[in-house]
Amino acid sequence: MKKQNVEEKLASSLTAETTELVPYLAYLLQDLWELGSIPAVMQELIEDHITTSRETKVLDLGCGKGAVAITLAKELGIKVKGIDLLPDFIEAAKQKAAEFQVANLCQFAVGDINQAVKEERDYDIVLFGAVGDVLGEVPVMLQQVKQTVKDHGFLLIDDAYLVGDAENIRYQNYEYLTLDQWEAAFQQAGFEVAAIQIVETTNEDEINKRNNQLIRQRAEELSRKYPDKQELFASYVQSQENETEDLSTDVVGATWLLQAR
Repeated sequence: MKKQNVEEKLASSLTAETTELVPYLAYLLQDLWELGSIPAVMQELIEDHITTSRETKVLDLGCGKGAVAITLAKELGIKVKGIDLLPDFIEAAKQKAAEFQVANLCQFAVGDINQAVKEERDYDIVLFGAVGDVLGEVPVMLQQVKQTVKDHGFLLIDDAYLVGDAENIRYQNYEYLTLDQWEAAFQQAGFEVAAIQIVETTNEDEINKRNNQLIRQRAEELSRKYPDKQELFASYVQSQENETEDLSTDVVGATWLLQAR
């Protein structure tokens, strides 16, 4: 995949509507460790439905700063490899792994997950948490990710489904599927739904509002430093707020645990 396309997908996965924001994403998101997925939800789904051991291998595609990977390593004692395109995120993940004393269980690498799905194989559990359409539309994404999962292995997907009117969606850079469309895509790709965890809206709203405030503060700092890009940073804040509004009205956040047939 060409660099421009890769950067477009990266920007989209972090709710940025232009690649011009890519050099500033690490700064804008420096106060957030958990980027999208809720580690406790991933942990709970694994604990409730999968028998793990020290030999369990986990792959985290688009791992961000490693919050989920490190939580699983710390709480479940399993090995996790995380891949993300942003070097700043990977460096933060390595520092956090050392801080939580799980550096021996966590491997973090800078890389394009479009390439990783062609090379990584035979994982017991693969995580695809709040990564958006980096690997393409849902049917394509599922086929690519399935290659990395061993027979009867598991895939955890954190995304959202449409419950309202698509015309009401404020964040227009991502096309949400309905629950029925998600389930049809899972079946077509050869996955069974083992469990689904719906995001608790009240708590999530509070977290998102707090995170948006932190991002807004960093955007204002960047605007003072780069006044000619003030509109760019303001648009990013607006995109974050639009997505948050969608999640409290027309879209429901969910994490699916899927088993490969």
